[in-house]
Amino acid sequence: MSYKIREIFYSLQGEGCHTGIPAVFVRFSGCNLRCPWCDTDFSTYEERTAEDIVAEVRRLQKETCYVILTGGEPSLQVDEALLQALHQAGYKVAIETNGTRELPSGIDWITCSPKEGSTLRLRHADEVKVVYTGINPEHWKADIETENWLLQPLARGEQTNTQKVIQYILEHPTWRLSVQTHKLIGLR
Repeated sequence: MSYKIREIFYSLQGEGCHTGIPAVFVRFSGCNLRCPWCDTDFSTYEERTAEDIVAEVRRLQKETCYVILTGGEPSLQVDEALLQALHQAGYKVAIETNGTRELPSGIDWITCSPKEGSTLRLRHADEVKVVYTGINPEHWKADIETENWLLQPLARGEQTNTQKVIQYILEHPTWRLSVQTHKLIGLR
């Protein structure tokens, strides 16, 4: 089995509950949704096996124990064989998914970022991170269970709706602010 990998890199987690944690990111190519604000180029990728991925993760950072599977939409490709290879190598595995597909078992941390107009298949996540587009995000609470509700500003170029997100959170305190700190401080 091979996986379409856009890139593998070492950085800090820039958003969500684990902001600031060093991690190796495995970015998968391809997505089943086409969000207008998506910042991932899917036009190029390399076919990599699970063994290739583990070797590259080790090469980038021998001491970190955290791997984040992201995309695109990693659930289109992630399977138990890849998760098992990463776990056997000693890594904890997180995934960032849009929640429209079921996930294989064995993922240590699930971040679901649902998109308006999509149907969730995922029923539980460790955190739900909604990009605020101006639509009331409360309806997601009927579709998925979590203890961590995060609201993230929508950024398009220099424009952002951060103040609207802050106001929404102040009025709905079950939500917490998630900003893309990696972009603010110039990380990948």
